[in-house]
Amino acid sequence: MIESRVLPDEEQPPAVAHVQVYGVRHHGPGSARAVRRALEEFEPDAVLVEGPPEADPLLELAGDPAMVPPVALLAYSPGLDAAGTGRRAAFWPFAGFSPEWQAIRYAVGAGVPVRFCDLPAANQFVAASGEQDDGDDVRLDPLGALAEAAGYDDAERWWDDVVEHRSGEDSPFAAIAEAMAELRAALPVPAAGGYRRREEQREAYMRRTLRRALKDGHERIAVVCGAWHVPALLEQVPAAADDQTLRGLPKARVAMTWVPWTHGRLAGRSGYGAGVRSPGWYHHLFTAPDRPVERWLTDAARLLRGEDLHVSSAHVIEAVRLADALATLRGRPLAGLEEVTEATRAVLCEGSDLPLELIHRRMVVGERLGVVPARTPMVPLQRDLHAEQRRLRLKAVPDPKDQDLDLRKPTDLDRSRLLHRLRLIEVEWGVPKEEGRSRGTFREAWTLAWRPEFDVELIEASAWGTTVRDASAARAQAMAADAGPLPELTALAERCLLADLPEALPEVTRALADRAATDTDVAHLMEALPALVRALRYGDVRGTATGPLREVVDALAVRVRVGLPPATTALDDDAAESLLDRIDAVHAALALLADQDHLTAWQRTLASLLDHPGLHGLLEGRLTRLLLDAGLLPDVTARMARAVSTGAAPARAAAWVEGFLAGGALILTHDDELLRLLDAWIAELPPDSFTAVLPLLRRTFGGYTAAERRAIADRARFTTSPPGETLDPARAAPATATTLRILGWETP
Repeated sequence: MIESRVLPDEEQPPAVAHVQVYGVRHHGPGSARAVRRALEEFEPDAVLVEGPPEADPLLELAGDPAMVPPVALLAYSPGLDAAGTGRRAAFWPFAGFSPEWQAIRYAVGAGVPVRFCDLPAANQFVAASGEQDDGDDVRLDPLGALAEAAGYDDAERWWDDVVEHRSGEDSPFAAIAEAMAELRAALPVPAAGGYRRREEQREAYMRRTLRRALKDGHERIAVVCGAWHVPALLEQVPAAADDQTLRGLPKARVAMTWVPWTHGRLAGRSGYGAGVRSPGWYHHLFTAPDRPVERWLTDAARLLRGEDLHVSSAHVIEAVRLADALATLRGRPLAGLEEVTEATRAVLCEGSDLPLELIHRRMVVGERLGVVPARTPMVPLQRDLHAEQRRLRLKAVPDPKDQDLDLRKPTDLDRSRLLHRLRLIEVEWGVPKEEGRSRGTFREAWTLAWRPEFDVELIEASAWGTTVRDASAARAQAMAADAGPLPELTALAERCLLADLPEALPEVTRALADRAATDTDVAHLMEALPALVRALRYGDVRGTATGPLREVVDALAVRVRVGLPPATTALDDDAAESLLDRIDAVHAALALLADQDHLTAWQRTLASLLDHPGLHGLLEGRLTRLLLDAGLLPDVTARMARAVSTGAAPARAAAWVEGFLAGGALILTHDDELLRLLDAWIAELPPDSFTAVLPLLRRTFGGYTAAERRAIADRARFTTSPPGETLDPARAAPATATTLRILGWETP
């Protein structure tokens, strides 16, 4: 803390005033407690806090009981175009253990005027997006320099020891201010550099705000800001010089609101520049100042017991002793996170890192999502989503949560539609699990996880409409106009049906029909067909009208049948594998469509390809299997015998076998003749050929389950003897006698 009777400025009126500046780290439990205690002792009549002044009208919301940190101020440029170009958004996060948050809560609770005093976001936006930093731009690490001077190799650990872990009543602010003054004198920033210019502008604006507070008649002013800025705030700089520094700064249009934040986004590893390594640990230190180590390890033991791991009270006692002993050996005032973690690993986790990772995720980071009051300013699209979340009882939580939906239930069906609509406007709150697993059924599985950035995306998407439904429909229509290849349009049509957007479907269908009529690439047609068939089937499940799509499906099915034969000629291995995937997808789609005319015509096309000259072995084997499964190919054994005969090249035979067996292992467990043919072919391969085809065979059989592989092995034991071979008793007699003798039986 630095106290000044008057602000050092020759232009200021000579009124006597007391100004106290508290230099803090932006997120720290010790700093937060110290600031709160200092404010209660000083009893200021005005409080200035580092932050964007555009948010001053929002400060009173911090006193609302419904406001639960972590939260963040969101600044954004209103009126973004529909494409979201020129996106500008910035966050100022606050946790319960942030000194600035405690200063705001104190002022609001005490009825004291509170303002933000940093450079306006309107100026910072333009600087961040348009200003080019010079090559010698320097970003200082003052805490790192102080830690190094104190003999620490870790700046965060040093700060914890001297500030955050302090339990005494003495104020640390005078010492912090003195240290920062020495650092600013010893570590001058080069004259050039965008970083220096921004810092000078910020500090000039802070001094201007302080002068304005004095001019307004406040006599006891408290300023809470980053420790680095303390000397600059009380430096004797003429007002005219600050005005010159701030003159002509470009501005952007800015709107501000509060949004929920998470502890995970406060962590330094999230990319947040002022982040901390362990927000969950800091939250614990702030909320449990009495015996924090004991309480932490007790909570860790409770967490592990909840995962069915044996952790007793004795474990906790020994872990506390170990953490305290490590802190004493290292000269720390309190066992820090490093000591507590080592004690947890050694005692509670018995040396295992796996349960320790669970503790780190649940407790050290401690994912927590804040809450903002309903009266917080929001764009209509945000309010509509919040209303839908309440109506459908879908709570936004930061941790991934599985959500299974039964589409036969009206509420679950509406939940599915909402999640699909949000995906269309690029708000990925929900992500389908194992996409495609339950297509055409009455069930969907999702993974839901809310991220603070979704509020920015909702603000951007508000250019499309004021409700989630209107915005997603308008977005789908725009996507249809700008769609690329045919598969993109078919996927879009499917998404419109899943989201129940009949108002967008005609536009998408028209674009789809136009593109399908002009696209001559059979690969595109084959990729497009399955998505359309799924869309038709989902439309039936969801009660959505799908008439126009059926006409497109009928036309695509015909064009695929016509274009497939020329596409199967002169293929290398990679091209054959790619075409095989498309054939499988179309075959499954037509089976799902349940139109016998289409299915019969498709099967005739496949049968005509079997004797196609130069057909790749992989495709021939797969077509053989598809027709066999359909009951349309009586001579499969003869075809397999020809494919793996001595005259066939081993590589082509292996490709044939791979394609044939790709449909599953069931056929080998029920058809002894096919299994015998396969076994004989493998047994007769020359060593070099066996080595060449082994990777293909391993890939094929590796796709079977362990139970299927065991069943094939069991069948092979009894079916691989040549047909017609009988046992010769005379040749078997010596072996039989030896076996009986080993078993202790009398030999006849």
